[in-house]
Amino acid sequence: MSTYPASRIDDPFYLEQIGEGVSRTARILLAEDDREMRCLLSWTLGQDGYEVVEAENGIELLQRLEPALLVKPGATPHRDFDLVISDLRMPCFSAFAVLGSFRKHDPVTPVILITAFGDRATHAEAHALGVTTVIDKPFDVDQLRAQVRKLIRTP
Repeated sequence: MSTYPASRIDDPFYLEQIGEGVSRTARILLAEDDREMRCLLSWTLGQDGYEVVEAENGIELLQRLEPALLVKPGATPHRDFDLVISDLRMPCFSAFAVLGSFRKHDPVTPVILITAFGDRATHAEAHALGVTTVIDKPFDVDQLRAQVRKLIRTP
């Protein structure tokens, strides 16, 4: 697991470039089994001022979400993350397997699903599981950044 500091978050010029709406304390859980993709996304989001916690497979995704899974369904969710970004197909568990349980306990945390297998059935299943946004690979990193800014707003 790696966490990247918000090294440029206090630079007013940089904040003006990336726009309004970036939370200084927003935490993102990023699950991606492709190491290079995970590092690129983590670094990019870290540069945008987010704290990024990484998971490299379905088991790590499940472990990072575990506190939310311990809350009884219907109770106020325990939110360790302001946003979850996950690849669909990963070793051990798919994002669908993990998100099925997660959504029963936390229906509010936004989820972005990224996938190289973005057919209609996949998109429909993702939305049925409460996924906020599905982004098909390959994608422009700026497209992901725009979705993140849209979903994480400064209070």
